[in-house]
Parts: sequence; C-alpha cells; structure tokens
Amino acid sequence: MIISTKKLRVVFIICSMLLSAQIIKAQFKLDVETGVVVTGYNDVRIPGSTGTFISFPDDLGSSPGLFARITFGYKFGEGSEILALYAPLTVKYEGEIDSDVEFFGKTFPSATPILATYKFNSYRATYRYNLLCRENINIALGLTIKVRDAFIGLQQGNLDAKKTDFGAVPLINFGVYWQPADNIGVTLEGDALAAHSGRAEDVLLAFNYDVSDIITLKAGYRILEGGADIEKLYTFSMFHYGVIGAVVNLPTR
Repeated sequence: MIISTKKLRVVFIICSMLLSAQIIKAQFKLDVETGVVVTGYNDVRIPGSTGTFISFPDDLGSSPGLFARITFGYKFGEGSEILALYAPLTVKYEGEIDSDVEFFGKTFPSATPILATYKFNSYRATYRYNLLCRENINIALGLTIKVRDAFIGLQQGNLDAKKTDFGAVPLINFGVYWQPADNIGVTLEGDALAAHSGRAEDVLLAFNYDVSDIITLKAGYRILEGGADIEKLYTFSMFHYGVIGAVVNLPTR
C-alpha cells in the first residue's frame, strides 16, 4: 500500500501534536514560604532515662522567629510529581532554671543563665501520584524520604554540650487541593507517620489565589510536630507557622 505525501503530513502533524501535549504536561514548580514560627512546646531529656527533663519555652523562654522553606517540583505524565524540599529551622531559648540540669553527661548549675539551641533542618525527597483528578479537586498520595540534620545544645559560660542527630525516615505524603472558584483554592498537604518510639507531622492548610496561570499566592497555617522517646534521648516538640508564600509553575515549553 502506497501512502501519499499528504497523508504522511497529516500523520506527522497528529504525532507532533500528541508529543507536544505530553511535553506540555511536564511542568516545573518552585514553592517558596516564609513567615513567623512560634514554639508550642519543646520538651527534652538527654539521655532519655537519666537526663533532666527541660521544657525550653516554659523553663527558659522563647520569642517568635522568622523562617523560610523552599520546594522544587516536577510534574510529569498523567499525575506524577517529584518534590525536593529544604526546610531549615533553628530556635534559641534563654533563661535560668531553678535546679541543676543533667544534660548529655554534663551538669549545668542552677540559677545561672543558660542558652539552648534547637536545630532541625529537614531535607526531603517525595514522589506522589494524583489518585483523584477532577475539574475542581485533586487528591494525591505518595512517599517521602526525610533526612534530618539536627542538634540540641546547651551553653552556660564556658560549659557546653551538644547532642547531634543525623538520619533518614520514611513518611507518608498526602495532598488535597480544592478550587471552589476560578482564582481561589484551598490546600491541605503534608508528611506524617507514627511508630512506637516516635512520630512526625508536617501539615499545611492554606488559601490560594491565582494571580496568573504561572503564579499562585498562598497564606495559611502550618504545624510541625513530632519527636522520639528512646534510651539515648527524649525529645518532643511542636511549632506553629504563620505562612505566606508563592508558587511558580513553569511548563517545560
């Protein structure tokens, strides 16, 4: 069978359109957040069985601080998305405690100013898939690998001690995106998992406004909570975030 040049052109155009449609479905995303972070609670005992229990905001005191987070995303196929997050967090507490503090093998005398530093930097890689994709609602589920670079330290004059922690844990990622109006949306998304020795939750509820097809502004509330109760340490904390941010979506062409 001989195919005419005209038919070949039609086939070529159709194939090019289908290929272009697949390429356009691929999309890069840049998600930036900033705002105020406040300690809800931050309880520590190191070692977990013999150290002194300390509530940093209650025993020492804390003030609201600023934060920043950045996420890079890549959407492809029929609902797949890969995300890479960098979320640094460092909070300082300062004050005096009425009794001696046993912390990581050292004794910090009472009634002497103590500076406590809590650092929890989070690096995460996520794959998630849209389980439901309708005109005004999306529901996504995935898996996150979180790498934590953390330490808890006390300093009192020339006396100091610091417990570092570096490790990786899996988390369940989820996202619900509802758009009740053309330019207005609501986002509920996060990572969470609980086990017998600890837990972790990082969840955002935000309202979105589409400035254009490329830029979306958001404002909302984020909660970061979790910790571990094991022999070498006890630490559980909760932080409240007042969030503002922007999402930039860029098609690959």
